[in-house]
Amino acid sequence: MTHTAPLAPTAADIAREVLETESAALTALAANLPDDFADVVALIAGAEGRVIVSGMGKSGHIGAKIVATLASTGTPAQFVHPGEASHGDLGMITRADVCVLLSNSGETAELKDMLGHCLRFKVPLVALTSNASSTLARAATYRLTLPKQPEACGIGMVPTTSTTLALAMGDALAVALLRGRGFTAEDFAVFHPGGKLGAQMAKVADLMHTGDEMPLVQAVTPMPEALLEMTSKGFGITGVIDGARLLGVVTDGDLRRNMAELMGKTASEVATRDPRTVTPDTLAAAALATMQSAKISVLMVTEGDAPVGILHIHDLLRAGVV
Repeated sequence: MTHTAPLAPTAADIAREVLETESAALTALAANLPDDFADVVALIAGAEGRVIVSGMGKSGHIGAKIVATLASTGTPAQFVHPGEASHGDLGMITRADVCVLLSNSGETAELKDMLGHCLRFKVPLVALTSNASSTLARAATYRLTLPKQPEACGIGMVPTTSTTLALAMGDALAVALLRGRGFTAEDFAVFHPGGKLGAQMAKVADLMHTGDEMPLVQAVTPMPEALLEMTSKGFGITGVIDGARLLGVVTDGDLRRNMAELMGKTASEVATRDPRTVTPDTLAAAALATMQSAKISVLMVTEGDAPVGILHIHDLLRAGVV
């Protein structure tokens, strides 16, 4: 009888195994959230200083990402490298700060000086580790103990599952903090003014045309004059106002629907009443979504009933809002 050798796992097989291993670990963490989690959130929320995060090796890389997430969501944070801390950067840590030290084993030698500094100056210390009986965990004020789960590498040595858990715990802290303080998309935009994300967070007021650039005619304006206003302003539309109140808009579609008697009508007789509008504080991305859902390219911008600006889809595209 011949025996067929088992097939070697494919790259896709290995990928699924890694993701399933890490997914199971995250499920275990969610089911067994560290007892001190809520206390750590309260500690950070009430701190007068910053969140100082440190770790060595892969833990350091995870710590740096946690810092970036905290800082971008309104929690002042700073990463201090443990090696540099031992050569002067301990001076960056004050009594007003909260120190979060990452070490899967809890016995990382490079963290000893930071640990000693926190104990000496009574800096609140949070241990993020999977070893509850470690030196770091026993010395800490609070412990975010991660469940011991197998690394996804297959040899039990490469930081994979453990770093994923640490990163997820950092995300959980950041989100709990931002929700606790009522952090909004507008607040997020303050820390992301550049690039595509900055464009998504821009407001209509930043992009709209105002003043003499706005095509506006009174309700009683004859359509020949309204056509001149539409043509001169170049938006393919004009707002129709009754005093200071926006009554409607005249669009190219309105012109075609009234072509037979167009020149004998007034702007109010041709206008589409109660058009879609946005306010100046509407996010540009939300304005774009409104345009797309209504299949229109121009929006009047209003405050109350009064038009204060006009926004074209090209303004959004030029700004990178896509």
